[in-house]
Amino acid sequence: MDRFQELTAFAAVVEAGGFSAAARCIGESQSAVSKSVGALERRLGVQLLNRTTRSVTPTEAGRRYHERIKPLLDEMSQVDGELMSSTGELSGLVRIAASTTFGRLHVLPIVPRLLALHPKLSLELRLTDGVQDLLTEGIDLAIRISPLRSPDAVVKRVATTSLVCAGSRHYFERHGVPETPEDLVHHNCIVYNGIDQWTFSRPDGPFSVRVGGNLASNTVDTILSAVQAGVGIGMFYRASFTEELRAAGVVTVLDQFIGETRDVSLIWPNRKFIPARVRQVTDYFAAGLAERV
Repeated sequence: MDRFQELTAFAAVVEAGGFSAAARCIGESQSAVSKSVGALERRLGVQLLNRTTRSVTPTEAGRRYHERIKPLLDEMSQVDGELMSSTGELSGLVRIAASTTFGRLHVLPIVPRLLALHPKLSLELRLTDGVQDLLTEGIDLAIRISPLRSPDAVVKRVATTSLVCAGSRHYFERHGVPETPEDLVHHNCIVYNGIDQWTFSRPDGPFSVRVGGNLASNTVDTILSAVQAGVGIGMFYRASFTEELRAAGVVTVLDQFIGETRDVSLIWPNRKFIPARVRQVTDYFAAGLAERV
């Protein structure tokens, strides 16, 4: 039996959740799909699916096998599509993950042009401040600003950004402007995600100041809104310090004490085969983000 047919049938069953649904998806009979999956299991000598009268789910071995073969099937489908298309137009789905604020400010604005260039391309944009497991979540491309510890991923740095310490003019008129980082202990500092040690630099090296205040949040958007509203002082990436904040009277302080930068990186799972559409979408965001940040 054709191995490609076996793999296609197995992947369809896992993704559709059953033999009947899989048969409808790939245009085969239910018996043909069942026969293909059975042949695959016999060839491998491993049970890939748990079958009950109510559901069909992958075994642990089946889940791992599906994770490995899915990129291969996607790549083959993409190559077929590129050869059949005279324009080489991108098509298919690319799942992208980014932090909520950075995604809203910098990723989303350059999405429309990409979709206009490639109308058959579909994007699923997941904005969250949590770090996601790329393989488990099915993410094709992640955009992150942070020190990266991703031994099982491929990382491409596209830009850098620094931190800023900022507050509104209205807040500083009422409470004064801090002249040194140590002055922050007398100010209302808005804490992001429990990070109450803010790092600064002097010629003799980095140092930290413990800060606190009456507002904390797990989202950068909340920090930015609170700073703009005059609640207190926040620390966030310069990439989030937009013209909107400047126009609202938000200014930076202690710039001479902030020297640390962070990389803006594109990350994708360390797979042997990366679909052509993912590679080209990565190149598009690499160029677009480098211009914006």
